Amino acid sequence: MSLNLIPVMIAGVGYGVPETVITNEDLTKLVDTSDEWITTRTGIKERRVVSGEENAVTLGVKAAQNALQKAKMDPMDIDLIIAAASVPAHPYPSTACEIQAAIGADNAAAFDITAACTGMIYAMNIAKSFISSGIYKNILLVATDANSKYIDWYDRTSCVLFGDGAGAMVMKESVDGVDDIIAMDMHSNGKDGDFIKMPMNGENCPLVEPCEPQKQKIVMQGREVYKFVVTTMPESISNCLEKAGLTPDDVDYLIPHQANYRIIEAMASRLNYSDEKIIVNLQKYGNTSAASIPLAMAEGIEEGKIKLPCKAILSGFGAGLTWGTVIVRLREGIA
Repeated sequence: MSLNLIPVMIAGVGYGVPETVITNEDLTKLVDTSDEWITTRTGIKERRVVSGEENAVTLGVKAAQNALQKAKMDPMDIDLIIAAASVPAHPYPSTACEIQAAIGADNAAAFDITAACTGMIYAMNIAKSFISSGIYKNILLVATDANSKYIDWYDRTSCVLFGDGAGAMVMKESVDGVDDIIAMDMHSNGKDGDFIKMPMNGENCPLVEPCEPQKQKIVMQGREVYKFVVTTMPESISNCLEKAGLTPDDVDYLIPHQANYRIIEAMASRLNYSDEKIIVNLQKYGNTSAASIPLAMAEGIEEGKIKLPCKAILSGFGAGLTWGTVIVRLREGIA
């Protein structure tokens, strides 16, 4: 039995970042490092961090409002909000519910997902399924992380990598019958979950045996992550291209997770892509986790690095371990 699936379109993308900038030179006040050391190993020159009462919710609200404005949609038209947040402001209420309240999307259901830096890829898969099956018509995706609140700023191996930011996307039923989600590929491997982790610190009931307190900071085995990425990501991209019936030459841009420039170079080399086809902004923002792909996409369109209309590969990886790829069609006027 064949299903009459409803085609999906990407109606708008937006982003939000804190105003406070921390440069590589600033970090020399905290750890034994240098601008040259950080830049040569990661490609990062500076990152944005939250200050005062800013958090993942406030950043997500900014990105959501930006995306809705680009989509020319009222918050009341949104049926569902999915928030991808690796480090939410708090476990509950959910980030999605707080964003719903802040933007006035009173008609929307709302929930969070946790897939770390692959969060937006996972959220797009979920949204595509909901819309294609007719359950929801208009879905707001928000990927937002305030990593700086959970970084050990005296650990040189991690504090140089992360920054804070948010990216958002509005997906809805296609108005012209053309589906903007061309192909998808999604994976996980929990056996290697220790490569990237952030424990939650808590206490057992005083009537039972106590547990060991844990340091609630992001820790990462960088070498293991690199080895994992350089094999799995090209495979995921190849799988997605095969599903779409496309070759690398048929796609205009690669918009990868902004983790490390060396990793991005390795992915670009496998695809034989020139610098003009690779969208990179990690030099300004560092690794913003789930936000990095939509942030790079929205800013790339805004700055004219991404020419519309076009086809783009979105590919990410993160804690879990999780990874995945989406090939999308980007229309004029979405950012």
